[in-house]
Amino acid sequence: FDCLGLALGIYDDLTVTTIDEPGVRLSVTGEGADSVPFDDTHLVARAVARGLSHAGAAAVGLQIDCVNAIPHSRGVGSSAAAVVSGLLAASGLLGMAPEHLGAQSLSDAELVQLSGEFEGHPDNAAASVLGGAVVTWTEGEGEQARYSARRLKVDPRIRATAFISHTESATSHTRGLLPDSVPRCDAVFNVSRTAVAVHALTSEPDLLLAATEDRLHQGYRAQALRPSADLVAQLRAAGYAATISGAGPTVLVLHTADLPASAAQHRGFTMVETAISDGPTVVDAR
Repeated sequence: FDCLGLALGIYDDLTVTTIDEPGVRLSVTGEGADSVPFDDTHLVARAVARGLSHAGAAAVGLQIDCVNAIPHSRGVGSSAAAVVSGLLAASGLLGMAPEHLGAQSLSDAELVQLSGEFEGHPDNAAASVLGGAVVTWTEGEGEQARYSARRLKVDPRIRATAFISHTESATSHTRGLLPDSVPRCDAVFNVSRTAVAVHALTSEPDLLLAATEDRLHQGYRAQALRPSADLVAQLRAAGYAATISGAGPTVLVLHTADLPASAAQHRGFTMVETAISDGPTVVDAR
């Protein structure tokens, strides 16, 4: 919860081109194409501008073309991925034409910091930057917050399956369901499971079921995410390390053995087995 993240192999494709016409021209196809702005308030456009301005650079105009595959408002990190893709595009522009834009490409540490500022916490964003699994932490608060992350080497036996919900859920709503304070025993419980999760992800996948137990958020959100909570309970009763993905409603299962064919038949969800991503790719398409 806000401290461990995992990069799944579902990718948005972003093409950014500098143009001589001032402003931003934007095209979006795929996920979310009918619900996002088509101007410089678009999250990707804001991230590109932030990356360039952080480096003290600017472009006269930008053509941004987004082909989205990551579902929106489902708890699979679409906003973090959008921010990171924009920052990476800015970094790519800086690295490919430093003499034109007057700056160098952004480091991973800068990408984690800048994307964390957009998100308010670094877990999803850092996973999109670094790939694999990440452990993250925050020092300071508000505008002074410093976001850091380190990549964990995931045990190659671990596979990921996402049950993508057919319904959306707003993170702002599900975060609002959480209490401001929790019992000490629950806090200690989750601290222990976080420590176990690092070990399970890196070297002992048999502990994933125990490692994905939670008392900080899933129980409080269960009524609002009833189909997802029921699916988590069914899968865990069958011995699978199922958990709410992010703020939901998608369900994520980490496993080493095949899931039963019957798992694909849960109504209201589409089962997608996906690789654990090694991270993003930036290509000079000139």
